[in-house]
Amino acid sequence: MRRGLVIGNWKMNINWHSAIALVDEIVADMPAVNADLVVCPPYLYIPEVSERIAETRLICGSQNIAAHADGAYTGEISGSMLREFDCKYAIVGHSEHRKYYADDNVVVAKRYRQAISSGIVPILSTGDSLAQRKQGTTFEVVAKQIEDVIDIAGIESFHHAVISYEPLWAIGTGRTATGEQAQEVLEFIRRLIDSKSPEIAEKIQILYGGSVKPENAKDLLAMPDIDGVLVGGASLNADSFLKIYSSFQN
Repeated sequence: MRRGLVIGNWKMNINWHSAIALVDEIVADMPAVNADLVVCPPYLYIPEVSERIAETRLICGSQNIAAHADGAYTGEISGSMLREFDCKYAIVGHSEHRKYYADDNVVVAKRYRQAISSGIVPILSTGDSLAQRKQGTTFEVVAKQIEDVIDIAGIESFHHAVISYEPLWAIGTGRTATGEQAQEVLEFIRRLIDSKSPEIAEKIQILYGGSVKPENAKDLLAMPDIDGVLVGGASLNADSFLKIYSSFQN
């Protein structure tokens, strides 16, 4: 049985005082659920967040990770830096980084590989655009995003990774894939991994992301291949975030 996983991506939102208040609210009201709960604050807030949750069940993650171990890479944050503050996870290949910062599959694979090398669990983000979905190339696009990582980092690295599927047309738009639409793609991803390693396919956590809210979380998590969710805007409110997390109880 794969363990459930809920990850909150705060993106470039929230100020320092609100971030601390939010994490304190989450910790105070966090229910006993057989699933892991992760928050990914902006880099500046990671040290304080990590310190405040050190003795709790809440886990700290990062919104990205450098493709290099160290060096002259202005503005980047290395895996070793993140590890100093007990970051367990790092999102790599989020659609916004692919779109706005030209992170292609090779760059994403290098970020992924650095996370693995640093002892951080990469959350490999995959997804299709609305145009690609209408053209019927969703599976092809997602497969390429995963296979390019396998080519650089190897299939065995997926023993220590998470995969997420986030349709671009559902991120920040209020539109959400139905449980059946999401399940179709996540089942394809698991079959793809199974063709490389049945053992990894059985164990790897695969998440759905894209306008996840308390109202749709239960239906999404009822799908057999959806092991958890990557939450954006709803993770900025403790009540809504914990309602999503509590969906594992039902």
